[in-house]
Amino acid sequence: MIAFTAAKNQKLSRAAAANFPPVPYGAVMRLLREKAVKVNGVRVKEDVTLSAGDAVELFYDPPEIKPYGTIYADDNVVVIDKKRGCSSENVYDSLKTEYPAAKFIHRLDTNTSGLMIFALTEVAEKELLSGFKNRAFDKKYIAAVKGVMPKKSEVLTAYLVKDPVKSQVKIYPSPVKNSVMIKTGYTTLKTEKGVSLIEVTLFTGKTHQIRAHLAYTGHPVVGDGKYGDNAFNRAHGAKKQLLTAVSIKLRFDKNSALEYLNDKTFRTEADFKV
Repeated sequence: MIAFTAAKNQKLSRAAAANFPPVPYGAVMRLLREKAVKVNGVRVKEDVTLSAGDAVELFYDPPEIKPYGTIYADDNVVVIDKKRGCSSENVYDSLKTEYPAAKFIHRLDTNTSGLMIFALTEVAEKELLSGFKNRAFDKKYIAAVKGVMPKKSEVLTAYLVKDPVKSQVKIYPSPVKNSVMIKTGYTTLKTEKGVSLIEVTLFTGKTHQIRAHLAYTGHPVVGDGKYGDNAFNRAHGAKKQLLTAVSIKLRFDKNSALEYLNDKTFRTEADFKV
C-alpha cells in the first residue's frame, strides 16, 4: 500500500504521480475502478480533487524503485545521488535499510536531484554539521533558467526572509526585518532557445536560496512551480525544476576525524539537458 498526504489542492491522479514512489495515471484509474483508493478513510471511485492535508491510501504495490544511487561510502560517511521527485526524507528512510547507522545531515528539495551526504558515526555527524554550518564546503549546482543571464559570470547578493507558514521565502535588495544575507554565484555554460544552462555556486545555504534568488533576478529555474514562470514552464514541458546538486568539495580542520577527506570532491551529472 502507498499512503501520502496531499501537499496542495489537485487531482488525485496528479498527486499520486508526483508522489514517491509515483503511481502512473493508468494504475490510478484501475485502482479507482477496483475501489482500492481511500481519501480520509473513505473509498473513492473517481479522480477527485484533493485538498491540502487530505490523507490518501492506494492499495497498490509499486515496482521497487531505489530513490538514490551510491557515489561513495566508507566507515564514516556515505554520499548518494538523490533522484528527482524523491523527498530527502524518503531517501533517508531507504538509506537506513542499507546503512542503519546513517544520520541525516542536510536536505535537498524534493524536485532537486543530486548529491547528499550522510554520516555513519556520531563523530562524522558532528564534523559534517559543523562544516555545513560554517560554510566550509564548496557546493555547486547545474540549473536551467529562463532567459539570458546578464553576465557570463557573477556573484549575486541579496536578503532572504523565510515564511514558514507559506513554506516559501522572499528576496529583498537590502536588509529588512528577520532577513539574512545570501550570496549566490553563477557562470553561464550555454544558452539556447531562451533557456540558459548555468553552474551555480552556493556561498550561503538557505531554504530555497537558488530558486528564489534566481527568480528574483528575472531568471527563474525552468520547471519551478513555486518561484518560476508557469506559462514558460508549460511551453517547455517542464513539470519539475531543472536543478541538480552536481558537486561538493569537503574541507575539515587539521586533526579532524575526517581530515582524510580534505579537498575530496564528489561529483554527479545533471539529469537534464538544454
